[in-house]
Amino acid sequence: MSSRRSRSSRHSGGSRISEDQINDLVSKLQQLLPELSNRSSDKVSAARVLQDTCNYIRSLHREVDDLSDRLSELLETSDTTQADLIRNLLMQ
Repeated sequence: MSSRRSRSSRHSGGSRISEDQINDLVSKLQQLLPELSNRSSDKVSAARVLQDTCNYIRSLHREVDDLSDRLSELLETSDTTQADLIRNLLMQ
């Protein structure tokens, strides 16, 4: 028996997600990814969609970190009034 089959047989029947539901979720995820959203007519494997999703999330994290660093530098070099204004805008 394959490991996939043995893992799925351990779960109760009511809690399993169907293959159609997985395909639907992967399709929705593919539409959210900029790199893959234009390829809706092309068949892309679920593994590729999940890998690209992970890569995209990592790139978003890097972008947030970079923007946070830039904002910190801006706040350090701004006068008190400008820094307070920026902080207030961020808190909204």
